[in-house]
Amino acid sequence: MRDPSRWGPAAQFRELVRSMLVNPVGLFDLVLSVDHLREAVAAEVGKTLDRLFTPVVTLVTFLGQVSSEDRSCRAAVARLLAWRVARGLAPCSLATGGYCRARSRLPKSLLPRLTRDCADRLRRDLPPAWLFHGRRVDIADGTTVSMPDTPGNQAAYPQHTNQRPGCGFPLARIVVLLCLATGTAIDAAFGPSKGKASGETTLLRGLHGRLGWGDILLADRLFCTYMDIALLADRGVDVLLRNPNNRAIDFRTGTRLGRDDHQITWSRPARPDWMDPETYATIPETLAIRQVRTQLKQRGFRTRTIVVVTTLLDATTYRRDELAGLYRLRWHAELDLRSIKQTMRMDVLRCKAPERVDQEIWAHLLVYNLVRGVMAEAARRHGIAPRGLSLQATRQILAGFREAGGEGGTDGEETAIDAILEAIARQRVGNRPDRYEPRARKRRPKPYPPLQQPRDQAKKLLEYAA
Repeated sequence: MRDPSRWGPAAQFRELVRSMLVNPVGLFDLVLSVDHLREAVAAEVGKTLDRLFTPVVTLVTFLGQVSSEDRSCRAAVARLLAWRVARGLAPCSLATGGYCRARSRLPKSLLPRLTRDCADRLRRDLPPAWLFHGRRVDIADGTTVSMPDTPGNQAAYPQHTNQRPGCGFPLARIVVLLCLATGTAIDAAFGPSKGKASGETTLLRGLHGRLGWGDILLADRLFCTYMDIALLADRGVDVLLRNPNNRAIDFRTGTRLGRDDHQITWSRPARPDWMDPETYATIPETLAIRQVRTQLKQRGFRTRTIVVVTTLLDATTYRRDELAGLYRLRWHAELDLRSIKQTMRMDVLRCKAPERVDQEIWAHLLVYNLVRGVMAEAARRHGIAPRGLSLQATRQILAGFREAGGEGGTDGEETAIDAILEAIARQRVGNRPDRYEPRARKRRPKPYPPLQQPRDQAKKLLEYAA
């Protein structure tokens, strides 16, 4: 048995991260170092009297739980027990109460801070080949996730109005700001799926501050409003959006910039209810807008004509075909959200209290960013684009190398890191332009009817029938 005295706090935390976060040979240090994790925890938590589930141990155990195939609390505590016994430390109990209470004591700001720090680290030094005319491009899109049907979750995140009480699940609406180059989640905002100020446009306005001067925002027509474009322009952010249905399209008007390309002027509408008079007074009375029309030809579908709206007015620098091609990349937002919800399995959350639901969402985004960061490093070293690599293959490779963590000294670690990054760089996603599939499932589910009433009432009916 190893001497426990040789495992100081720093060494213990480093070994814990490598063992429980599917983090072979400290690979995540390339994205977000262990020292940065410890400093962030110390800044957010301060001093604590916890002895077993300290904030750093709780954090890493939680992230390991989110990234594992078995996401139960018992499995998370069992992994911690195995880690302690393997290193000659006193075994801990398999009871999950202490771990769950420690997790609820983590500051609400800790996981969002780490998620943003990870994204900022990856966006800071993007290679020129990953940029659009030397500028960063970010994508915004929204989705929903469900969670256990508990009174607390229902109060914070009510279920859909079309579902009967007791037959549905609480829903949270999430808007995620994503980096087009690397796929990382820059930031996120979430709230209930219904009610005042719960729409995706409202949530995205809370993320405007995460966009920097010179960035380009790529989004669908839902976010194409005069006020939002003006607010972003005030921050030095350009947009590329699809023209909304309530805006007329007439390429005979305005200043002609080329075929199916012109510049027009939009006038400021009346002040919306969500905007205060002081902010409304700062909104310009007119906006110079460029409209570009393009055709999408996709095998198996009719040719579609779409019109995009942008504040990139220089037709010489930003050609019409370039803008059309850039807008088609907006589909990566759908793929990234699918990766977060299905590959990372965030579509159905497990926590039964709303404050823990918030933590669970941020934990998924942080682990997702760590994996994306490793993919970006592999792409950078091998001169390829991160979008050409497979997220699921990366997770499998990290899990496969997990047992080698911490072995072989510094030279052995460097060799292992090179081997891991090379293996990741070889796992390319297929070149499937304009892929289309029927929206149908071949495997039939079990022939049980949907629950049409609360479960306790259905059980009573079974008793009466018997």
